[in-house]
Order: sequence, then C-alpha cells, then structure tokens
Amino acid sequence: QAQLVESGGGSVQAGDSLRLSCAASGRTFGTYAMGWFRQAPGKEREFVATIIWSVISTYVADSVKGRFTISRDNAKNTVYLQMNSLKSEDTAVYYCALRTPHTGHYPIQVSDYNYWGQGTQVTVSS
Repeated sequence: QAQLVESGGGSVQAGDSLRLSCAASGRTFGTYAMGWFRQAPGKEREFVATIIWSVISTYVADSVKGRFTISRDNAKNTVYLQMNSLKSEDTAVYYCALRTPHTGHYPIQVSDYNYWGQGTQVTVSS
C-alpha cells in the first residue's frame, strides 16, 4: 500500500499563487505516474495535471495550462503543483493520486490511479 498526504492548500485572493505538495510513502516502488485532480462542490472530480515519474514528462489540463505546473522531487517522493494566477473557478478540493501500473499514455482519468490522498481545500476569492 502507498499513502499520500497533501498539504499547502488555503484561502487566497484571485491572482495569488499557491504550491501544493503531496508526499508519498509506503509501497511507492515502481510508481508510473503521480497526478493532481480537483473537485468543486456539486461537480465531478476532474484532471488537473500528471507527471510520468521516471522520465519527468508532464501533461496539464487545458483549463490550467500556462498557470499551473507539476513537478516532483524523487529523493523526497513528493509531487508539487505550483498554481499561479489563481481564479475563483479554481476553488476546489485538490487530490493527489498515484498510479503504479505502467501504461503507454498519460493517465488522466480518475480510474487510472490506484492510490489517493485525502485532499486539500483551495479557496480563491475574487
């Protein structure tokens, strides 16, 4: 089993920045990818960004492209989501996820991941 713990959420003003962190522990050997999803009230969980661990290749949703960046620290087993120019529509609970099975594409579906964190709230006021 792998455990994921997110941190860094909070309440900010529109235009501000936040950096989310997700530390992975336990059975993380063989991690294929880690990703970020978000879920706003009354909406489905949606893909934000993913990083293929071994090659540090990233893919970001169009809705956040140019504003959000995903990165990782292999030594710390940690993935980050740098969020700049935040908007009120970015308000959501942000979840970190980890996928162990290898696949030939960027995992962007909720069902692509087998481990999840508990989520961290991000609130952006306009």
